[in-house]
Amino acid sequence: MVSDEQLREFLADPVNSTLELSTAVARCTKALGLQHAVVYLADLQQRSLVPLTDVASTLPIDDSLAGWTYRTQSLRVEESGTDGITAWFPLLDGAERLGVLAVHARVLTAASLTRGRALGALLSMMITSKRAYKDSFVRRTRVEPMMLPAELLRAFLPPRTIGNGHVISTAVLEPAYEIGGDAFDHSLTDTTLHATVLDAMGHNLASGLTSAVSLAACRNARRTGADLPELVDIVDQALAEWLPDQFCTGVLTQLDLATGMLRWANCGHPAPLLIRDQQLIVDALEREPDPPMGLPFLLAGRPRQIHECALQPGDRVLLYTDGVTEARTRDNSLFGLERFADYVIRATAAGELASETLRRLIHSILDAKSSHLRDDATILLLEWQPPTGPA
Repeated sequence: MVSDEQLREFLADPVNSTLELSTAVARCTKALGLQHAVVYLADLQQRSLVPLTDVASTLPIDDSLAGWTYRTQSLRVEESGTDGITAWFPLLDGAERLGVLAVHARVLTAASLTRGRALGALLSMMITSKRAYKDSFVRRTRVEPMMLPAELLRAFLPPRTIGNGHVISTAVLEPAYEIGGDAFDHSLTDTTLHATVLDAMGHNLASGLTSAVSLAACRNARRTGADLPELVDIVDQALAEWLPDQFCTGVLTQLDLATGMLRWANCGHPAPLLIRDQQLIVDALEREPDPPMGLPFLLAGRPRQIHECALQPGDRVLLYTDGVTEARTRDNSLFGLERFADYVIRATAAGELASETLRRLIHSILDAKSSHLRDDATILLLEWQPPTGPA
């Protein structure tokens, strides 16, 4: 068994921080006294787990033990060949699912499982720190070429899932390689979740630029302490100055993590949905929308409206673009608002992770069609679940 001293020496060696990931995996596996390990990353559409080595095969997320680990964020163990065992560990960056780690051994003990979890945590941090500039990760997790507007927008998008002990926010966006104007954003401070969904006019590079400028304006305003009305006004001004012929709809929200008070502005966008106690609370967040952002002259001097609603623990709020509800099934009927909400309600009742709910939901929309989506389809789900009992 490897000593703790060997592991400390490995972590303290600055050379290891600059290694290629495959080499770092091998060295770290050895330092932890494990036999063999393989990293698998989820592809862009979360259908497959792609190994970061050519000696292993791609695995389906929906039909494999490795996929079960990814879907549930839980350990799974299986026999491997005639003389070994494989343990599957989730790879997580906070609440964001990156992929899975396969650890192969002749026998598994409590100590080796602990070390496997430690290896998974370490590799998750290494992957997160490198994937922003390592095109090798991107190439392995894409299955087809990406159009330029999609490449532009994806450079601005945050991780799919963020969260802490009070809240989870998770999003999906399709068509993954051809998006034109849809975008989402979410971020956390010590007290607040900020979550936004945007839908820019058109489906081309100008649409992508509109959403990109809107995201940048949102973040700039947010990071200087702007409150919600001022934040929306800053987006209006940015679009009017830099892209005067463009506009976008959107819902911009702020959730107080301690009290559950949700504040939002609706700029020409479909109203958010509230799911509480496994029911859609009809029209709970329905308000008269303001004009889209980038069209300040339509406001006629009227300030943006800010709405409020007190959430209850366990509430799920859905922000979405009309490409979701206007998608058509194989029989050419609309996917629709009722079917959309019912899917999330059933997943909630089954205790499914929020991120898994959206993954399966967007796939059900895509797989129910015989052709591509007619419009971008974006869904953001936030779930407020504050800790119970004394702090």
